[in-house]
Amino acid sequence: MADPKGFLTTGREVAKTRPVGERVKDWNEVYVPGSLLPIISKQAGRCMDCGIPFCHNGCPLGNLIPEWNDYAYREDWSAASERLHATNNFPEFTGRLCPAPCESACVLGINQPAVTIKNVEVSIIDKAWDSGDVTPQPPERLSGKTVAVIGSGPAGLAAAQQLTRAGHTVAVFERADRIGGLLRYGIPEFKMEKSHINRRIEQMRAEGTKFRTEVEIGKDIDAAKLRRRYDAVVIAAGATVSRDLPVPGRELNGVHFAMEYLPLANKVQEGDLTVSPITAEGKHVVVIGGGDTGADCVGTAHRQGAASVTQLEIMPQPGEERNANQPWPTFPMLYKVTSAHEEGGERLYSVSTTHFEGDEDGNVQSLHLIEVEFKDGKLEQKAGTERVIPAQLVTLAMGFTGTDQANGLVQQFGLELDERGNVARDEDYATNVDGVYVAGDAGRGQSLIVWAIAEGRSAARGVDRFLTGTSALHAPIRPTDRSLMV
Repeated sequence: MADPKGFLTTGREVAKTRPVGERVKDWNEVYVPGSLLPIISKQAGRCMDCGIPFCHNGCPLGNLIPEWNDYAYREDWSAASERLHATNNFPEFTGRLCPAPCESACVLGINQPAVTIKNVEVSIIDKAWDSGDVTPQPPERLSGKTVAVIGSGPAGLAAAQQLTRAGHTVAVFERADRIGGLLRYGIPEFKMEKSHINRRIEQMRAEGTKFRTEVEIGKDIDAAKLRRRYDAVVIAAGATVSRDLPVPGRELNGVHFAMEYLPLANKVQEGDLTVSPITAEGKHVVVIGGGDTGADCVGTAHRQGAASVTQLEIMPQPGEERNANQPWPTFPMLYKVTSAHEEGGERLYSVSTTHFEGDEDGNVQSLHLIEVEFKDGKLEQKAGTERVIPAQLVTLAMGFTGTDQANGLVQQFGLELDERGNVARDEDYATNVDGVYVAGDAGRGQSLIVWAIAEGRSAARGVDRFLTGTSALHAPIRPTDRSLMV
């Protein structure tokens, strides 16, 4: 146990953010660089080394949290990094982007603020990179087997790295111009600077993984032909079909999916564009959808100089404390104030958009909404609550409905889908097509980054067993596993 009295003597402290007036003028990460290291060892010492560490169950990766908390408390950063990497290929991603279901399951969280597990995690990996402890791990020998991975998001990268280290020759195919999937072109720079992706890609290249960008399987290469060229295929193409809002005025200029808006802002930061073709500068912006993608749109609009930002959510505002029907250690639905929300804007709950209005040139100018409530399990509009708000840029951030079928990948492989429209798979992540596996959102549906990495690792084990008859790779979850929720 790190510090037997740590949870009694030390209060919870989290990473410090830069002043709002400073950070909205740039795209750097919102946290004060280096602010965690002076406090993180004591924060790690708050871990109680529970007899039954429920944080393991809260984390799909099964991270060895009490172990690396102990090492961090003792400032044995190399050992902490080794324990961290034992279950997680990319802790610098999860340490910045995961909503930390492990903290919701922390035993200390029953009656005190939980251990800052996420902050400890990111401190360990950042220290490991600075100290040179993160090095390529090429295989000792090659198997002679080849694997194609379709998609370079967290699931695809995790599967590719695991399979490369197992000795297989792996090629990752990505339809965008850079590797990273939604990590690259969905997550804004202020949440995770892309240098973190770049150095992981270089590590993977050094290990032997090959990358092929601007290649869309189904369009540029026939999926059936790809299967014949490789001994196995992993589909990690994500759930990229955005949920639409079929209301009058949807066709107006200025109404965009979030995933049309966010990637362009990232391309500006990559140096591909001087100014985004879809910008919030000087406009009244409305973000429809109250989740993390919506918050990303809010923060992006602030940095582009929006005149105002309003975020709409159809569900009621969550409370700040656990509901009785969401007991510990389940992941509760709580009212969250992200860094983007700290920067300004208005949040409206229990409202639904009825239609948009535009000007004579077809540009959106306003949004009509109405308050809603749940009655007998049904959503009903409240008469007399209609109102109009200005809207010159609208982003739809209402989630995703499944993997892309328009490019022909599903049809060309002959894949079966489940009742939710995801690619169906068995307990080894294998599809109905021999040698074709699926990992991440393409098989699970829209989910968290930590689930994607866990799925990539688990699918890699299934592929390794298919190719060699056995596998020593770590498989943290089954395809049917779900979050600790009620």
